Amino acid sequence: MKTRSIKLPLGTGDLTEYTLRPRRGFVTVSEFHCRTAYAAAHVVADPLAENGLGIPAAIDWEATLRFREHLWSLGFGVAEAMDTAQRGMGLDWTAAKELIRRSCLAASRGKHQIVCGAGTDQLSNARSLSDVAAAYEEQCDWIEQWNGQVVIMASRSLAAIARSFDEYQQVYSKIVGSCKDRVILHWLGPMFDPALTGYWGSTDLDIATENFLVLLHALASKVAGVKISLLDKDREIGIRRRLPPGMKLFTGDDFSYPELILGDERPWRGVASDARAAPGKNQNTALSAKGVLQAAPLQNDNFSHALLGIFDAIAPAASVAFGALDRGDRDGFLQILNPTVPLARHIFQGPTYHYKTGLVFLAYLNGLQTHFRMVGGLESARSVAHMSRLFILADQAGLLLDQELAVERIQRFLALAGVM
Repeated sequence: MKTRSIKLPLGTGDLTEYTLRPRRGFVTVSEFHCRTAYAAAHVVADPLAENGLGIPAAIDWEATLRFREHLWSLGFGVAEAMDTAQRGMGLDWTAAKELIRRSCLAASRGKHQIVCGAGTDQLSNARSLSDVAAAYEEQCDWIEQWNGQVVIMASRSLAAIARSFDEYQQVYSKIVGSCKDRVILHWLGPMFDPALTGYWGSTDLDIATENFLVLLHALASKVAGVKISLLDKDREIGIRRRLPPGMKLFTGDDFSYPELILGDERPWRGVASDARAAPGKNQNTALSAKGVLQAAPLQNDNFSHALLGIFDAIAPAASVAFGALDRGDRDGFLQILNPTVPLARHIFQGPTYHYKTGLVFLAYLNGLQTHFRMVGGLESARSVAHMSRLFILADQAGLLLDQELAVERIQRFLALAGVM
């Protein structure tokens, strides 16, 4: 494509001319080994069906599974039926069940990695902790029936009725204990879902963190890893250092993922030196099942693995970056991923939970689906100016895979919005 310009509305009240950069090609890899990396994937709505607010989701199964094959082909595992797939924002449990079944079958056929989100979204009015636990168990059973690994997501119902950390611990102990295989726990922060404010029994994040660590040490034998989605780099590193030995931390930080995944060059070792210290005062500590600090040697990963929604959008670049890291090229890893961060920060800007709209729009621009429609009608959740800025940042990160097609499609989108 010849160098060309396009006029875009960027919220200034006028059109701004933008000249596309020379196309940057990515030589992707089909597998990598340096980190475990899952891409949380969006669903593709059926454009010929009703998909408005409050209407049960109608999904284009062929296009949805084709997008998962795209992610698998780049070396990623797929994180299915999680918040990126609009759980709680258009995707109900009935549709999620079918999504899990179809994706797990596809993963099995291709021998691909897959993890699936279990929640409590089939509940309309939870009255007790037993109701919440039963809902979780139903979803965990369904996932394991189709040979998926369970990711236990945060529950709005539990957040609404739990009155103390003990009640969280009671429910999670029951759920985790009922699963056949080891699970991943997901702490989704209130910036992604305001209904989860106060999760783990406190609105004070320091107290909530201590409670969470108590739970992880109590359930260490049944928990393979944790996903932290708090957009708080330092807190994530602090949690990572205090996990039980062998437990993986999957970053959910869509702002600081390059440095968190890269980690430190030297392995991190910590030794708890004072069993009487107060929780939170000494980061080099291990917690017992009852929250009592114990003097114990620790050796945890000095980096985070990844389970990220932004990988849905930046998978080609991330695949190349992980290939570089496999070769020990740490600088190359950052040189590839750092230019994607402005795009990620834009997509995940507040209100953060509308990030799915940006992911679907970029998939549309890149020809990975034929339309820009979403379940729940969420294609309207971001402004025309937001989408125009997304186009620019994607181009600057080299993530418009076919610039001609991307220009044609954003012009179509702008014309529909009345921008001539």
